[in-house]
Formats: sequence, C-alpha cells, structure tokens
Amino acid sequence: MMKSIRARLTVTYIILVAVMVVAIWGVNRWYLEEYYISDKVQSLNEAYTAIDQQIASNNEDGITIAEAMRQEQDAQGNVTEGNLRRIVREFSDTTNVSILMIDNSAEETAIYSTARDAQLLKNRMDRYIFGQDRMNIKVLEEYENYKIQQTFDPWREGMYLESWGFFSDNSTAFIMNTPLSSIRESVELSNRFLAYVGIFAAASGAILVYFLTKKMVAPINELSVLSEKMSHLNFDVKFESNGHEVEEIRILGNSMNTLSDRLKENIGELKSANNQLQKDIEEKTRIDEMRKEFIANVSHELKTPIALIQGYAEGLQEGMADDKESRDYYCDVIVDEAGKMNKMVKQLLTLSSLESGNDKMIMERFDLAELIQGVISAARILIEQNEITVKFEAVDPIYVWADEFKIEEVVTNYLSNAINHASGEKIIVIRINTEQGRTRVSVFNTGTPIPEEALPNLWTKFYKVDKARTRAYGGSGIGLSIVKAIMDGHGQECGVENWENGVEFWFTLDSSNN
Repeated sequence: MMKSIRARLTVTYIILVAVMVVAIWGVNRWYLEEYYISDKVQSLNEAYTAIDQQIASNNEDGITIAEAMRQEQDAQGNVTEGNLRRIVREFSDTTNVSILMIDNSAEETAIYSTARDAQLLKNRMDRYIFGQDRMNIKVLEEYENYKIQQTFDPWREGMYLESWGFFSDNSTAFIMNTPLSSIRESVELSNRFLAYVGIFAAASGAILVYFLTKKMVAPINELSVLSEKMSHLNFDVKFESNGHEVEEIRILGNSMNTLSDRLKENIGELKSANNQLQKDIEEKTRIDEMRKEFIANVSHELKTPIALIQGYAEGLQEGMADDKESRDYYCDVIVDEAGKMNKMVKQLLTLSSLESGNDKMIMERFDLAELIQGVISAARILIEQNEITVKFEAVDPIYVWADEFKIEEVVTNYLSNAINHASGEKIIVIRINTEQGRTRVSVFNTGTPIPEEALPNLWTKFYKVDKARTRAYGGSGIGLSIVKAIMDGHGQECGVENWENGVEFWFTLDSSNN
C-alpha cells in the first residue's frame, strides 16, 4: 500500500498517460480509417467541383480541354502548363489521387492521366461505364453525373477509393483512384509510434514527476515532523517559510505556528491550574488532617477535666462530702478544672483567630523593656512561690514596632513556660539584644534540656514533651502554638535552643526607626 505522496503522484501520472495513450490508440484503431475515408470523399467532391468549374469556364472562353491540359517548355527551359492541367496536378500531388480524364468532344478521343498506368484506369472506367465490372463495390455517395465508391480489386488484392463519371459538359469522362491500403498502414504505424512515445513519455514523465514532487512534498514532510514533535508537547519548533513553497503550504505552516503558540500557552495555563489545584487538594487534605487531629486533641484535653468535674460534682450530689472541709476541697477541684478548660478554650479561640487572619496586627512603636518589666511584675507572686530568681537588666528604653498586646502575650507565654520548667538553680535570664534594626529577645531557664527530636514539634498544637508535668501546672500545649502564630503574623522569627544547663526560647522584632 503506497502512503507516500510522491509515489502516489508518480503512479497517478503513469496511469493517466497510459489511459490517454490507450484511448488515442483505440481512436486511431477504430475511427481513423473512417475519418480518412470521409476526408478523402470530401476531397474527391471538392476536386470534381473545381475541375468541373474550370472546364465550364474554359468552354465559355473557347478554350478546349486539350489547350487547358497542354504542357510546354520554352527555349529557356521553363515549363508552362494550362490552367486545367495545373488544377489536376496540384490535386493529385497533394492528395495522392490518380486522375484519368477522357475528352470525347474532339474528333479524336484524348486521354489525360496523372497515373503511371493510365491504361489500367481506362479499362476500369470502361467497365464501370458499360457495367462490366466484376469487383466488390460499395457506393459511398452518388450524384447525377458521378459516383464515389469503395472498391476491392481482386487482381491487385487491394482496397481503393474511387470517383468516376462525367463532368457537366457531358463529353469529358473521368476516374479518380486512391489506394486505401496506405491509410491502414499509416494507422498501424501511427499506433506503434504512439505506443513507443507513450511508454517513453510515461517513463520519463514519471521520473521527472518523482523528482519534481520532492520539492513540493518537502514542506509537507517538514509539517509532518513538526506535528509529530507537537504531539510530544514540544512547542518550541516552528515552521520557517523560505518563500518558495506554495501559498497553501505557507498558510498551513503559519496556522500550525499559531496553533503551537496557543497550545503552549493553554497547556502552561493548565499546568499552572493543575499545580494550584494540587496545592489546594494538599492544603485541603492538610486542613482535614489538622481538623481531625484538633478534634482528637481537644477531646483528649477536655476529657480529663470534664471527668474530674463530673466525678466531684456527683460526689457532692451523693453527699460524699459531709463536712465543710471536704465540700470545699471538692468545690476547689471543680473550679480549678473548670478554670483550666476555660483557659484552654480561650487559647484555642485566640489561636484560631490568629491562624485564620481575622485577628489583625495593630502595629505601633512601644518600649519593649518596659513591657517585659511589667510582665515580670505581674508574675512576681508565682515567681516567689516557685523560689525562682529572674534576671533582667534593661536601664534604657528599647523601642520596637509591633502589636504591643500580642507581644505581651508572647513574653507572658515564654515566662510562664520558664517558671513551670525551671529546676536546679531555678534561674530565669531575660536578655534583649539590638543589632542593625533588629531586636532579639531571649528567655532562658535552668533545668533539663529538651530532647533534640522533640524541638521541631514544640510549636505544634497540643504537643507536650512531659505530659504529666504539663498537666500538673495546667498546661494545654497551645501556648507555644500561639507564640508561633503571633510571630508569623509579624513576619518575624521565633525559636528554641538547648544549653547544657537549661533551655532558651527567643523571638525577634523590628526596631528600625522607619
């Protein structure tokens, strides 16, 4: 099966040439002879008319047929001939027709002939005139003074086309004769020649078409290569016009370039949309996981205080605390656990507001040293109860840009965390370092360092390194998550570092004057 355009064009050309050659051959074979005979018949009629008119004209001018048929040569060797002889000679030469004329108008019969064997034509005409012919004759046309017929001559074994009869003067008989065997030979020769020419034309034309179509097919092949590359999402390839290809190829190439650019743009948009969709799916999955984890953690954190409140409340209801001291103890436990739940709920609401972006940061310039000193003063009783020494030295004001209320909550969380975890020497050191418009606040407490594998998880909601100890002082594992959310909202950093004798939490703020 041929798939190449060049091959198909070449084969198509060969078939067309072959069909044309066969058609011409068939026309020659079956119709050329009839056409030739028809043309000869017309020529015989025209010759009869021309000769008859000339004879009539001569008779009017008193010119005899003998004078009109005269042929003479003068002293200089120039040949002159009569007007009738000239007409007869020209017709005979141009049509290959032998003519015999018999003039009976004179006292002696005169015979004029263009044939080499005039007697043969005279005998044949005599037989026709006197009805003595024994040949196979087919009359083609018949008029008042003459006939045109097709005759088979058994003695010469040939077919002839003949015209015989009298001119309008009724004294001049004639016969015109031409063989038909020549036309048949011509037809056969023409067909053979046509076959040779057809084969040569088909072969040479096929070769020429095959190589010429290479130039026409080249840009189509180029477009095929481009489309193949485009199918593999390679849109950097372009059709480059050289100015010699046909208009349709150039338009198709430019259209493919436009299609390539649009596909590249659309696929780029689809990829971006797909990436965004993937991120949205991942974000949704992450949020779902966080929601599940949040619900599980909240349920876990609330389960213990609710169980305690329920248990002690049922004890009071059933009269298990008969004396005032026992009732007071039961009530203190209920109030304490309710306070822990209330604190955790408030922290969760604060964290939710920060993470959702609903709690906007109110940026203002304030004295950070004064804020820290105020937080320390507020926690003085708790510090003294735990016998902790807090070291903070800040004589001069240190101004920063931030949300004062939220930074106070960060410092409070760090200080509370340090108080609850301070051990050993029980020292808390708060430092403020300012450098190149950036202030770093650190809160260090002596005690046991945090396990290194736990450090990345400290900022996760409900994460507790020592759950028993956290439960003892009423921690929920939300405080550091709130710190992280506040610092992210400020676009600042926070972190934790282990030391040999304790742990240091830190955060940064903007202290530039701008």
